[in-house]
Amino acid sequence: MPQESIPELARRGAASVHESFSAYQAEFDHVTRRARHRFELRDWRGAHQDAVERLALRPRWVARALSDLLGVLGPAAADPLLRERMKAEYERELALRPDPEIARTFYNSVTRRSFGTVGVERRAEFVAGEAEPRAAPPSAPIFLAYEREGTTEELVARILRDFAFSVPFRSLERDARLAAVELDAHLASTRGWADGRPQFDRIEMLRSVFFRGKGAYLVGRIRHGASASPLILPLLHGEGGVYVDAVLLSHHDASIVFSFTRSYFHVEAECPSALIAFLKSILPQKPLSELYIAIGHNKHGKTMLYGEMVEHLAQTRDRFELARGDRGMVMIVFTLPSLDVVFKVIRDRFAPPKEATRQEVMQKYALVFRHDRAGRLVDAQEFEHLAFERARFSPEVLDELFREAGETVRADGDQVFIRHLYAERRVTPLNLFIREKDEWTARDALLDYGQAIRDLAATNTFPGDLLLKNFGVTRTGRVIFYDYDELCLVTDCTFRDLPRARDDEDETSGEPWFYVGENDVFPEEFLKFLGLPDRLRGAFVSAHGEILTADFWRRMQASHHAGEIVDIFPYKESRRLQRR
Repeated sequence: MPQESIPELARRGAASVHESFSAYQAEFDHVTRRARHRFELRDWRGAHQDAVERLALRPRWVARALSDLLGVLGPAAADPLLRERMKAEYERELALRPDPEIARTFYNSVTRRSFGTVGVERRAEFVAGEAEPRAAPPSAPIFLAYEREGTTEELVARILRDFAFSVPFRSLERDARLAAVELDAHLASTRGWADGRPQFDRIEMLRSVFFRGKGAYLVGRIRHGASASPLILPLLHGEGGVYVDAVLLSHHDASIVFSFTRSYFHVEAECPSALIAFLKSILPQKPLSELYIAIGHNKHGKTMLYGEMVEHLAQTRDRFELARGDRGMVMIVFTLPSLDVVFKVIRDRFAPPKEATRQEVMQKYALVFRHDRAGRLVDAQEFEHLAFERARFSPEVLDELFREAGETVRADGDQVFIRHLYAERRVTPLNLFIREKDEWTARDALLDYGQAIRDLAATNTFPGDLLLKNFGVTRTGRVIFYDYDELCLVTDCTFRDLPRARDDEDETSGEPWFYVGENDVFPEEFLKFLGLPDRLRGAFVSAHGEILTADFWRRMQASHHAGEIVDIFPYKESRRLQRR
């Protein structure tokens, strides 16, 4: 290939990828904007379909961009100098974009496939630690400011009027009054009073409304000097109109709204980095990666998670260890003690009674990615072709990886290459949590475990394996499910009542005396195998005994077959505004 053709090929290749990204982002924004219309029409099924459609956009556009790029570059794609020049050309394409960080991640996804990149190739791709390009400023301020004037009730009423929909509020005045009572009580307890009013400077509300499931969320912050605290107003649209369902004012409640166990928001973000900076001001403990994932830019969030891991590895010296909890039959799970993340590698072979294949396990994770996670399923990030320093692994982890996952993990000199893994936020296994905590804390966790099973059933999810070791407790105290190899849809199961024994021989038989189909489930037998502590079993049965009956699960199936969509809201019943 003549040397002088490289600059032109690099320019054309960069332009090709940028054109595909622009088309992808336009379609992403188009689907996102439909969320407001769905909410106004109470079109919950359409909103669910939009969520699934938007998740499928990026893989489709990356595949198209890859095909177009290979058509432009031809055999020159293997030239290292071309890769370096194309990256520089693409960077110039981003000069006026408000979303350059998202565009960079799209570029990496395309070129890593076209160039067959393994590990990190700094000259050919954008990597963690490089200077981030400056985003073009948004065309308008991203938030509205409300100064401390008049009563709190009047201020809340102004906010609600500014965010009015094409359908009316049930009673804006009533909502403003109820929300103001909550806000004044919170501010009085945290800021005190002055001149007969609670202390704060102003309230700033993001212009963009956050939509997810059946809810619309107004997200803002209360400013007092240099400090900022969250203000989130969840809105619902019922038969009589739109109404404020809750007032969320603590960092804890705000964190749950943006939890890594929930489906992604549909929110318009012309300049994502500006929106993320605002969210970070009210959620300082949230990693940037989680916030990007929460607003639907999951691949960029994954890129940021990788960057956070790389930076953390560079600043620490501890080694990867096997994660706490029972040894998994399907996954090897390891973690860095100083990092709030676990890594899961699929074993080459599964010991009986596991019968799933590697592909089936990956399909389960793909199902969870597309499904309504209801705040009860961990959002796992999938990585391919990663490289780590061998010295950062404990001998126990290396031994298990090489012995049990040799088809995925290999060593080359001082490097360990992992072809495929999942990364998830670390939680405390529920069986360990209950064993280590005091009785009341353990009881609360066990009751939330039952609620987690109910929430999953309401969103057509059956965990398959209900053992406590497959559930975990998050840092906010919520119980979630994280072992997906036996997960399936409730509607795919056959829930049966346990046949009664015909005689003493049946009663004492170690094997079923009746036919059991492949998808048959007998909820009456759950209690035998859950491993509930004796001291807590009664409390669990009292609160959640119906999930131990086939009738409960059949009712759930009937609900799903009827097309009912149940939304699990990210706040407690006690946070809901009371209406007579």
